[in-house]
Amino acid sequence: MKRPRRSFSTEFKHDAAALVLDQGYSISEACRSLGIGATALRRWVDQLRAERGGVTPASKAMTPEQKRIQELEKRIRDLETEKRILKKATALLMSDEWNRTN
Repeated sequence: MKRPRRSFSTEFKHDAAALVLDQGYSISEACRSLGIGATALRRWVDQLRAERGGVTPASKAMTPEQKRIQELEKRIRDLETEKRILKKATALLMSDEWNRTN
């Protein structure tokens, strides 16, 4: 029988990766003490290392700075979408107004 898939909070992932990067634990030691798989921990360590290097991840960020960057990037995408919609609506209204005057 298959075990149910576990999910971990972003804080847990950050703390687990920090054990390896900041406190000198090996991946196998950290896995044993936390009861998690080595593949997942390696992925979290790589992600935290990349975030600390300034790379914004595609998945949920672990560091507060990268979380803020992701929030701001989403806000920019939302505003750009609103801007495109408003441009199209303005063009439609202007063409409608032009047709009424001619």
